[in-house]
Amino acid sequence: MSGTTDVRGTTGVRGTTDVRGATGDPLVLRPQALAASAFAPFGDVIEAGTAARSINSGTTQHFSDLARVEVDAAGRSQVSIYRVVPYALPLQIAMLERHPLGSQAFIPLHDEPFLVVVAPPGDRIERGAIRAFVSNGRQGVNYRAGTWHHPVIALSNPSEFLVIDRQGPGGNCDEHPFEKGSLVLEYR
Repeated sequence: MSGTTDVRGTTGVRGTTDVRGATGDPLVLRPQALAASAFAPFGDVIEAGTAARSINSGTTQHFSDLARVEVDAAGRSQVSIYRVVPYALPLQIAMLERHPLGSQAFIPLHDEPFLVVVAPPGDRIERGAIRAFVSNGRQGVNYRAGTWHHPVIALSNPSEFLVIDRQGPGGNCDEHPFEKGSLVLEYR
């Protein structure tokens, strides 16, 4: 296959995509540091920055509006905690998923670095557009509605995340599988 795939109308698993290069080599992802500018095509980086206002008689620094929560008219926002066990690395990426009806935010609760694998929203996953990022453990991510992503990848310890996403009717999780061995995530 060419490294792109048409995924319009998917609900669940449908055919696999081989993202190997012209020489047959797998696409190897090496995470870059998570930065707002590099992650912008996929969503928001959630972290306390320098723009805060003092509240509660000066005892609290308020960092507001850190991510845009997207939910369609039929859904509502929900807040959950996910407990994630580490993956063995290097990791064969078997699939990416997307949530077309709402955004999905992951905020780490225990200062544990984690990995993020993403591709831009759309009906095609382009080989050259798949990216990997490493959070420093104090940064969270908010995937825009429709952004392709791998389930969160804990590194060395089981990790917990506060998750804010959509709850409601309708199919809100499309999965797109990759041909075995065609996409590998390496770290360190």
